[in-house]
Amino acid sequence: MNPTHSIKRGVSLYSYQYETFLRKMSLDDCIAHAAGLGARGIEVVSEQSFTHFPDVPQAEIDGFFASLEKHGAYAQCHDMFLDTKLYKHRKLNFDEMVASMQRDLRFAHRLGCKTMRIIVNTPPEVVVACVPLAEELDIRMGIEVHSPFHFDHPWILRYTELTRATGSDHVGYVPDMGMYIKDYPPVFRDRFLRMGATPKIVEFILEAHKARVLPDYVLMDIRKMGANQVDLGMAETLRHNIWSNPRRMLEFMPWIFHIHAKFYEIDDTGKEPSIPYDEIIPVLIEGGYTGHLSSEYEGQRHIEDAFEVDGREQVRRQQEMFKRLLGEA
Repeated sequence: MNPTHSIKRGVSLYSYQYETFLRKMSLDDCIAHAAGLGARGIEVVSEQSFTHFPDVPQAEIDGFFASLEKHGAYAQCHDMFLDTKLYKHRKLNFDEMVASMQRDLRFAHRLGCKTMRIIVNTPPEVVVACVPLAEELDIRMGIEVHSPFHFDHPWILRYTELTRATGSDHVGYVPDMGMYIKDYPPVFRDRFLRMGATPKIVEFILEAHKARVLPDYVLMDIRKMGANQVDLGMAETLRHNIWSNPRRMLEFMPWIFHIHAKFYEIDDTGKEPSIPYDEIIPVLIEGGYTGHLSSEYEGQRHIEDAFEVDGREQVRRQQEMFKRLLGEA
């Protein structure tokens, strides 16, 4: 442990979604790979890792704990989803949403997780209703502050207002580093070019992203340039690839329980070309963050049309970057 901070490393099994889907990696393989990198905190996406979720037989749970023990890892975070469109003719009502979230809290408890990621579309009133059970089970719930949301977005501000009023220390935040897209991801750009985007319009969009131009203005301008549907699709991604200042996390740090270390690519130089972790990690250290940096690789969907996906290598590269930035290397 570096004496200047207490930040720990982990991996979200979401990073291995491609290999898991194609049955190239088992749950045990995923845990073994993460732990082998020294990233022992395991973040679980239960729909991905447990075939019978939410009714998971005890034998599957026992197998999960056996893998953790074998590889020297531990369960750290459970990702919950709120399936508000479970029924075709209506959305879940309030009581059903509370019941769904309480089910996930109990499942996180079965897995031994002390943190639960709340999907960002969860109404804050539902979260507040679940605080007593979270406290009883001693599980900290954190809403995922996920792009295009950010700490100053009205939805998050309302969440803050209602959850702080509970006075509970079991409700807070899981910031996703995808809200810190400083430069447009090259893997996005290249995919749009392969799909038929117009090179001069691509360059225009990249410059607009760098200048933080409002996406509606960009769309208006490229229509005048004769944009095709792929160009328009690329411009639409500007709405979801925002840059906000990582230093805003400092005000919220006491309630930040976990970090989704989103990344789209670690290049041959060992850097994420779009998300400036060399700016983000010093903020976490300055703020006294003590939770996990959990690798979350999401580049696979942008390269799978043309290249072999290698989630293991990408996670390895990001963990090496973390070691360097955390003073472990």
